[in-house]
This record gives sequence, structure tokens and C-alpha cells, in this order.
Amino acid sequence: MSTYSELPQNAGFEDKLQALQAIEHELPAVFIVMNVEQGFVEYMSRKGRQQLDVTLEELKAMGTAYFDTYFNPHDAADYIPKITAMLAAPQEEDLTVSFFQQVRLAPSRDWVWHLSTTRVFMRNAAGIPTHAITCAIPIDPLHHVTSKVNRLLEENNFLRRNQHIYAALTKREKEILRLMALGFSSGEIAEKVHISEKTAVTHRRNIKSKIGAQSGYDLTSFAQAFDLI
Repeated sequence: MSTYSELPQNAGFEDKLQALQAIEHELPAVFIVMNVEQGFVEYMSRKGRQQLDVTLEELKAMGTAYFDTYFNPHDAADYIPKITAMLAAPQEEDLTVSFFQQVRLAPSRDWVWHLSTTRVFMRNAAGIPTHAITCAIPIDPLHHVTSKVNRLLEENNFLRRNQHIYAALTKREKEILRLMALGFSSGEIAEKVHISEKTAVTHRRNIKSKIGAQSGYDLTSFAQAFDLI
């Protein structure tokens, strides 16, 4: 029996799918074939269906609600645009997108981190993608990379929530925010940026109000997130 890698590039969809099904029990990952034209899961390996406690028929019936049901929208906001760009790229680029995602598994329905990779699985005669395939591997919650991924995504979420606030700060306010985060007093800030101490105090008050800082830690966290320090 042919494996997926042995199939020619122009193999039919069913041929490719049957090749994957023939070896799915040997794979350490879950694979999902998505119909990108109509927006539903065309196939998910048995291991994945068991983890989600769902049938293939139920998955197909969900349509795009599949994403809202099983994936954390906070990190989905980072990788969905990358997948969309991959699907729109010229065929000759043959792109692959890798990303971390949180999946809600049965029966606990807790979020479980996965490392996933997506690429085009099938194209029509015009070269337009009709299906995409994703391979997803769960990450051991005790593995050190899990805490690192959490920190990175928390920082990305913070940046996304506060980008409009940072963009609204003036150049002078960003300069003073950096000095505040470094622990300089109003008098020291006034001397460094050549303003009066009264003006420095006003700037400090306005900056704290704009970014919602309640403590020095808040100031430092905001400044670090936007690479001011």
C-alpha cells in the first residue's frame, strides 16, 4: 500500500486521504484535513476525535464553529492570519505555517498546548487550495517550553490590548515613561529632558493615567513590553 509521501502531486483527494488513514495509528500526531472552500473539517484522525470526544459527522456539521468550540481565540488571533496568507500565496512557494495553539480536550475541557503545522493538502485545477492539512502534537504540561510559551503569548496578548494606548503616547511621554520605569524621580527626569520639575510631575501623572499604571511594577511591565527598557 502506498504511503502519503509516495503519492504523486496530482493524486486525487480520496487517494491522499486513504494513504493517511492507512498509517494514522502509527503517527504520534493528530492530523486534521480542513475543507477551506466550504469551511468545515473534512477529516480528523481517530486519535483526535477521541481526544475531543466527537464524531466526524459532528465535526463536519459544526462548520466554522469548530474553531470557536475547541480553540482559544487569544492565540488563534496570531496564527489565523498566517494561515490565511499561506493559502493565498502562489503555489510555487509551497509554504508551511507552524504555531502553538491551545485546544480544549474532553472530558476535562481544560486547555492543552499543542504544536501544530499547517500546509496546503489539495488544490483544484486552477491551483487554488481546496483543502489544508494540520498536524498537531500535544506538549507535555510539565515540559519547560510550556511555561515559556505561556509567557510569550501573555506578552503578545498584552501588546495587542495596549497597542492603541502606546500609539497614543507622544514622543516625550514615551521618553519620560522609560525614565519612570528605570526608577528616576521627577527632579531627575526634569534635569535629563530639560523641563521643569512641575512639568515632569504633570507628565508622570498623565502617563500613569493613560496606561492605567497603579504601581512601579505596572510602569516597568508596560515599558518592557514595548521595548522602552
